[in-house]
Amino acid sequence: MTKQAREPQWRTSTYTEAQDCVELASLDGAWVGIRDSKDPGSGHLVVSLVELASLVDRIIAGDLDL
Repeated sequence: MTKQAREPQWRTSTYTEAQDCVELASLDGAWVGIRDSKDPGSGHLVVSLVELASLVDRIIAGDLDL
């Protein structure tokens, strides 16, 4: 019997008021999908939960030129 993959449940932050944001989806265990909410059909990045936490920490700390 083959295991059928579920469609990811994409979500945005409850703080999001504009359309210019990213969406996240939990993927099989310790992986997260990240995509552009303005163009969801263009694909997505896959990162580990550890990598996502590190990215969020760097954004909060102001380490990135965003």
